[in-house]
Amino acid sequence: MFDALTWAVSLTALALAAWCGHAAYLDQPTKDWHFIGMAVVTVLALAQLVIGIVRLAQGDKPDDSTTVFVAYLIGSACAIPAVGFMSLSERTRWGSVTVAAGAVVLAVLEVRLWDVWEGGGHA
Repeated sequence: MFDALTWAVSLTALALAAWCGHAAYLDQPTKDWHFIGMAVVTVLALAQLVIGIVRLAQGDKPDDSTTVFVAYLIGSACAIPAVGFMSLSERTRWGSVTVAAGAVVLAVLEVRLWDVWEGGGHA
């Protein structure tokens, strides 16, 4: 995969998690500027989705299952928009908690995505 983009998605997702976690700590719902942060993370995840599909189309293959790789790519691209919409329906601090949790999940998905591509963790 593209390591720099994987790092960028992971770090921006963790920054979003910290930001929304702080908002939850202050008993605040998600605000417009949180949605701008979600958009930035989502654009990076969508770029990763496109690059991943292009690499597959060019004949590159992950070390593990291609199906699992594509599933993680799609899940990564959908994670933040899903929690963003959920936070709109919960206009309390719990909306911010939802986004923070979803951003942490995205960071974990990125680690797993890299693991599937690189075949890491196998003996």
